Amino acid sequence: MEMNEAFAAQVLACCRDLGIDPASLNRDGGAIALGHPLGATGARLVGKASSVLKRDGGRYGLATQCIGGGQGIAMVLEAA
Repeated sequence: MEMNEAFAAQVLACCRDLGIDPASLNRDGGAIALGHPLGATGARLVGKASSVLKRDGGRYGLATQCIGGGQGIAMVLEAA
């Protein structure tokens, strides 16, 4: 699972509130480690989720992103 990591507190709150295991998130590093290019964040998240899905032989991948103003978006990927 790739989650936009604009702020560490936001990721920690999502993990806590949604019961997500932090070990399953951003396994190759998130935006805090890799950078947060505002215009390209969504593409980076989807590309990384797709790459990890293929590498690990999984069936589904998930990319989530917060959006200014309290909104959010998610994309579920399914392996072909």
